[in-house]
Amino acid sequence: MAASTMHPLAQARSATAPPATLQHRGIPVWRHIGATPAASRQEPRASVVIAGAGPVGLAMALDLARRGHAVVVISRLDFVPGGSKAICFSKRSLDIFERLGVGQTLLDKGVTWNVGKVFWGARAEPIYQFDMLPIKDQQYPGFINIQQYYVEEALLDALRALPNVQLRLGQNIESLQVLADHVRLGVQAGAQHYTQEADWLIACDGSKSTLRGLMGLDFNGRVFEENFLIADIRMPQERPAERWFWFDPPFNPGQSALMHRQPDGLWRLDFQLGWGIDREACAQPENVERYVRAMLGPGVSFTTEWHSIYTFQCRRMDRFVHGRVLFAGDSAHLVSPFGARGCNGGLADTDNLGWKLDRVLRGESGQALLESYNDEAIAMADENILHSSRSTDFLTPKSAASRALRDAVLELAAREAWARPFVNSGRLSTAIPCPHSALNTADDQPWEGGLCPGAPAVDAPLAGHWLLPRLGGRFVLLAHQWHEALPAGVELLDIAALGDTALLQARYALAPGCGYLIRPDQYVAARFQAPVAASVLQAALDTACACDSASTGAAPLPTRFTTATGARP
Repeated sequence: MAASTMHPLAQARSATAPPATLQHRGIPVWRHIGATPAASRQEPRASVVIAGAGPVGLAMALDLARRGHAVVVISRLDFVPGGSKAICFSKRSLDIFERLGVGQTLLDKGVTWNVGKVFWGARAEPIYQFDMLPIKDQQYPGFINIQQYYVEEALLDALRALPNVQLRLGQNIESLQVLADHVRLGVQAGAQHYTQEADWLIACDGSKSTLRGLMGLDFNGRVFEENFLIADIRMPQERPAERWFWFDPPFNPGQSALMHRQPDGLWRLDFQLGWGIDREACAQPENVERYVRAMLGPGVSFTTEWHSIYTFQCRRMDRFVHGRVLFAGDSAHLVSPFGARGCNGGLADTDNLGWKLDRVLRGESGQALLESYNDEAIAMADENILHSSRSTDFLTPKSAASRALRDAVLELAAREAWARPFVNSGRLSTAIPCPHSALNTADDQPWEGGLCPGAPAVDAPLAGHWLLPRLGGRFVLLAHQWHEALPAGVELLDIAALGDTALLQARYALAPGCGYLIRPDQYVAARFQAPVAASVLQAALDTACACDSASTGAAPLPTRFTTATGARP
């Protein structure tokens, strides 16, 4: 994309731009927007209210709004927060952003990387490196690094362009009543209070979720006894756009460290500190500078833009669906930052939920389809929690025996390729399959190769463009010479007349006569080795839409929650 036509976000803030200096209750302010005043004491009922205006809440709002639904976003913040926070966005998230219309904007601004390097001890060279995009010829790279505030701004710009979205910033949800067919919120806007009703409420309000607290719900899982220092620094020095991870480096002996490049001359540094530390002392600027200087060496000029000391959890709610209240992102599940599974996992939630809630709102599916969101999103969260827990255990051995085992693995990995998968510096986020989903139709005969039901679709070149954007956000039959009729609601994408599709055919084992039923979130629902009657395809479609399932049971009893107690009255 030429610079003259590039989205303003991609040109914003040069490498010499100063860091954000405004603060709001200890939160750095990157872009002030201003609070939204309350319009009336009783707002009209909305189809969907989304609590939270981070990347997950904004992506959820954009997904549903682009599908034609009236969406209200309520956030306690009236600004885009500073501090880069989430910076690593996976190919899966970029594919989601592409469908939401902001993928190219973020790609233009972000730092593209596919290579990760692992260092150990005082060795100057990595013991090995890996490729985050082993399947080449896809539209988006394995990862981009971009500050979270740029992602939020791009999503906000897209939402402001839609007439069916209301952004209510600087407002607090203070009470919640869950009824059989809707929810009722009490909202504070400055000195005013008003009531907002909605058919559905989606909680994307983060790890300290107000809504989760109001409903008396909590997480289960592990809290890790470890501390890390995270610092975003600005330095003019050019270094490769790669992920560098150190085990036991001389500048942080006995611990680990991580470096990522970001746009605007920013670098993300991460230092393991150990458990028994003085957190307040370690957070002092002079001590942060000491860690950074030890990593970079003498003579490298830098300034610190933002830093924090954190611990982390690998936990989740028992359920993500509670009547008319749906939970997504950090409000539903938490993981360690190693592997970039937090925000990317939350974006996967929105992709899974958006098309399902769209069908329910339109009366095309019952609430059983939302139960599949609960099941699939929990399965994905458990996968992320498993990988995050294992990486944390590998990074922070708690005994001499576990450290000796880890070091033996690193020693082998330096010489033997087969040992490298056992090194766990954070298994980086990729699209997670759902092979056991109730929405899948099992193969009726064996396949050699291709993608199984429940697998995420893989991109490939297609007629001078790319496959995944052609699939869009609807049900598509991806086929090769399909001659049978299709049921209503399924669009045919037949590659037979689209030129050179050899690579796509190979990835999908898409021989003449074969077809894949792809869900709106671009997961495989069913596949066929020969054209089938419309009735067979309709049955697979019904399964994918949970239209052959009974309702999920009786409507929940009305309940009321308030911030005064955080519990049921």
